[in-house]
Amino acid sequence: MKHTEKSNFTTPTQITEFILLGITDNPSLQVPLFGIFLAIYLVTVMGNLGMVILTHLDPKLHTPMYFFLRHLSITDLGYSTVIGPKMMVNFVVQTNTISYNECATQLVFFEIFIITELFILSAMAYDRSVAICKPLLYVVIMARKVRWGLVLIPYLYSTFVSLLLTVKLFTLSFCGSNIIRYFYCDCVPLISMLCSDTHELEMIILVFSACNLLSSLLIILISYIFILVAILRMNSTEGRYKAFSTCSSHLTVVVVFYGTLLFIYLQPKSSHAFEIDKMASVFYTLVIPMLNPLIYSLRNKDVKDAVKRTLVNRFKFST
Repeated sequence: MKHTEKSNFTTPTQITEFILLGITDNPSLQVPLFGIFLAIYLVTVMGNLGMVILTHLDPKLHTPMYFFLRHLSITDLGYSTVIGPKMMVNFVVQTNTISYNECATQLVFFEIFIITELFILSAMAYDRSVAICKPLLYVVIMARKVRWGLVLIPYLYSTFVSLLLTVKLFTLSFCGSNIIRYFYCDCVPLISMLCSDTHELEMIILVFSACNLLSSLLIILISYIFILVAILRMNSTEGRYKAFSTCSSHLTVVVVFYGTLLFIYLQPKSSHAFEIDKMASVFYTLVIPMLNPLIYSLRNKDVKDAVKRTLVNRFKFST
């Protein structure tokens, strides 16, 4: 960013810290970008924290759909907090350093939240398919134990994958430069700084990334196929509209989130532009977590009504 120094190593060296280059090295953009990302992060925190509190406090939102929405907000808040504050430091300091252990910790928690979000989105799609295709059995199928299982299993699985990848990466030897040409500690820029043979690590990352992305997306696609068939079989136009409206917010979130991830990971290597990938990463790590609660609150009547009830009750209590 604002530094010109490089730490070069010709042999494997015990690196104690890394330097994050950040979004841009243009001094004239530092202040405006800091203001923009600070605003984005504050809206993200307020929106997602508000959604967590609202779905907990309002009895009418104590349903499976809003249970999953609460955990979607937790994961959004989680990975945006892991990335956002440290990235904004880059706009106000001369050299943005991150210690070896902090870098590993950032990578661990980012992967936990991002992988968990993939499967929570798929759980939400399954929940909607059950609600529309089997409404009479919905309460039985989506029982409390099932809901918690669909949330806890992704958290446990993502923790295992995250620790496995991070431990394997950080037990290898770094050499060359300690400069990360990115705004957070990610596997791809870190692998390029390793002296050791990275073939095994790259294969593990590729296999897990493909399985996580494709399996969660497959669950979503199958769920929406069942939903579409059920909607087409409905005789009532009002029933079709109501069924579609319950899925519209989730479908919007899925299209934006998976569209961005597929744009990054399915491009041929020859067409990859590092700056474009960086901007796409900014979008899905910082902008999408801000958009998700806005999408659900603006497009969801239940959430808007819950906000009104909460504000009215708060006003009555204060007076």
